[in-house]
Amino acid sequence: MQAMHYEITLPADYDMDVIRTRVATRGSALDAFPGLGLKAYCARERGVDGSPVNQYAPFYLWRTAEGMNSFLWGPGFRGLSADFGRPTVQHWAGLAFERGAADHATAATKRTWRLAADADPAEAVDRALDDLAGLRGDPALHSTALAIDPRNWELVHFSLWSTAPDVGVRFQVLHLSRPELDDLSAGRHW
Repeated sequence: MQAMHYEITLPADYDMDVIRTRVATRGSALDAFPGLGLKAYCARERGVDGSPVNQYAPFYLWRTAEGMNSFLWGPGFRGLSADFGRPTVQHWAGLAFERGAADHATAATKRTWRLAADADPAEAVDRALDDLAGLRGDPALHSTALAIDPRNWELVHFSLWSTAPDVGVRFQVLHLSRPELDDLSAGRHW
């Protein structure tokens, strides 16, 4: 599993209905995309849920590297780049994934943190895995993933919710594509 995320920060007075319409008319294009576990079409709106910015910020869990590459070098990402400029794509290696009880997602949370230079990475990952496992019983949880960027030793914990708790960076989920969600391996990925 590979996690991928990019954030397109928009002007403070940007009409976010433009993003909602874009997702409503184009979001289903990835509903059957090969190699894609899920794509959460996320947005933040200035003044909503504590967001200081307007942002379009999709999050992906790729089941295969081929699927991710096919998207990045294909017409979908090229179209997005033509419309908004090419965003910086954050990328993490998957560590774990869990499904929750909720059958839909209207919100998402993202927490990221860098490991201290003197921290034992294995211990930090074990603590993060315990946090992830602790969410399994939450009835509002749709799914949750933990991933790491070993270049910067940054962990990301991304969760989809039917109702989001007030933790981390919160997003509205405008659409959820999940063509191979059932094929994402649950639990630790090693």
